[in-house]
Amino acid sequence: MYQLPSPVPRMDAPRTNSLTSLLAGIPTAIGDAWSLIRTRGPGNIQFWFIALLIGIAAGAAAVLFRLGINVLQETLYGTDNVRHLHSFAATLPWYSIVLIPVFGGLLVGIILDRLTDDGRAKSVAEVIEGAALNEGRVERKEGFASAVASMITLGTGGSSGREGPVVHLAAVLSSFVADKINASGITGRDLLGCAVAAAVSASFNAPIAGALFALEVVLRHFAVHAFAPIVIASVAGTVINRLTFGDVTEFMLMDEGALAFYVELPAFLILGLLSGLVAVALIWSVFFVEDAGNHLQERFRVPRFLRPAAAGLLLGLVALAFPHIIGVGYETTSAALTGQLLWHEAVVFCMVKVIAVAITMGGRMGGGIFSPSLMIGALLGLAFGLTATSIFPNVSGSETLYALAGMGAVAAAVLGAPISTTLIVFELTGDWQTGLAVMVAVSLSTALTSKLVDRSFFLTQLERRNVHLAKGPQAYLLSLFRVANVMRKPDASNAAPEDAVWAAIEEGVWVAPNATLETALPLFDKTTRPFLPVVTVGAEGEVPQFHGALFHVDALRAYNRALAATAEEEHG
Repeated sequence: MYQLPSPVPRMDAPRTNSLTSLLAGIPTAIGDAWSLIRTRGPGNIQFWFIALLIGIAAGAAAVLFRLGINVLQETLYGTDNVRHLHSFAATLPWYSIVLIPVFGGLLVGIILDRLTDDGRAKSVAEVIEGAALNEGRVERKEGFASAVASMITLGTGGSSGREGPVVHLAAVLSSFVADKINASGITGRDLLGCAVAAAVSASFNAPIAGALFALEVVLRHFAVHAFAPIVIASVAGTVINRLTFGDVTEFMLMDEGALAFYVELPAFLILGLLSGLVAVALIWSVFFVEDAGNHLQERFRVPRFLRPAAAGLLLGLVALAFPHIIGVGYETTSAALTGQLLWHEAVVFCMVKVIAVAITMGGRMGGGIFSPSLMIGALLGLAFGLTATSIFPNVSGSETLYALAGMGAVAAAVLGAPISTTLIVFELTGDWQTGLAVMVAVSLSTALTSKLVDRSFFLTQLERRNVHLAKGPQAYLLSLFRVANVMRKPDASNAAPEDAVWAAIEEGVWVAPNATLETALPLFDKTTRPFLPVVTVGAEGEVPQFHGALFHVDALRAYNRALAATAEEEHG
């Protein structure tokens, strides 16, 4: 009997089953990929994808930070245009101008007192330290507390900037990701650079400068392996900014500057030197108020949570006469760049702004120093330009060109970042025709300032805390090695002879186990011994506890390996 052929199977059934199997396997594949990233680290393509996500997250955080400041200012001051805050504040009752920063300072003091170890708002300096000494990580709880405190500071009239807090907030996000994927030191620092680049780009709508800021200021090298992911993150941050605020520059210039190059360039050289001196004055003013505040706080036993409130009171009193110091100060900066201020206004506003910034930051209210330095530089440049164009009217260009050059010169000197700051100035204003004047002023200001402070405001901050990063890896790498981790233990086959160990101890030649090679290496030069006993000294009369011996050759070997790894990272 003829047998009918088997029915032809439907063609869509296997597809359905395959699609179902594929969808069902996605969670497993994601889990396997995540496990692989955590155990072996991300590959290049994976890392670029992570950089994109970090860029989006850091950009969103920067935008939300800016919007939060705007909401606070609109609510507390009652203005509907925060870019003209100081003009509106001048119409408010005196008690509002005084009490709003006091209220903000009190909130800031309580937050920082409860959630930080030292009562300080964290900023760019801590990010640089994390990149150099902590595998690209920063402390997360203190970072979030600092971001909230800085937002309140700027929203209640503090005279500082928003770039420092958003850089640190971005570093908090990258630290979280780095811990989740168990990132190595190099990967952690690259993630940190991505986050910082995106935050700066989203803050200023400046993608080129954001990427270079991360490389120049935070990572402090221009390694090729870090460039591509940092650029990806920087572009992502810029896109977030433009989707929120539109594709507009922060400052609008009235007209393009006209420069009689060969005749007028000496004036920009002088402006660069003057800008360097003003940058030094700004830096040391902040530290002077910081030290004075420490002294008064200790002498009168003032609780540290009241210190920002006291700073807020001083700011409020200053703002009664000079409301332009309130907040970031973009309105005054725009007025300087467009030549809408008189000479004496530019000079007085410049000096008062320096005082206000010193009170805000020395009073531990939080915020960054970049935006204030832009304002101070623009005011200085305008005053200089008005003088120069009045003395030599026939050979001078516009005084607003000097304001633009001064803005870049002071900011670059304060940050110790001539490349990224020059680009930020161009991207903030959209004027690329005056590059030579800005570059001349920036180069001289940074060269002069770097001789008078430890390269920048941030590195000088760290130097004052005995964190020595200004001189480069060859100086700070020694602090990363604990003696206990490099020493030879007493039971080692190549341990130090016992009689020689105790002879050295009796002569007072020894080192503690928790000391670093930064402390130990100079002792070798002083004693000319091949090793140092590692001991813990107890109370008088007790026998020292012997842990091992630190050999000179072992210390140098560890130091050389660290230098080689750093060089490989920076040139990889």
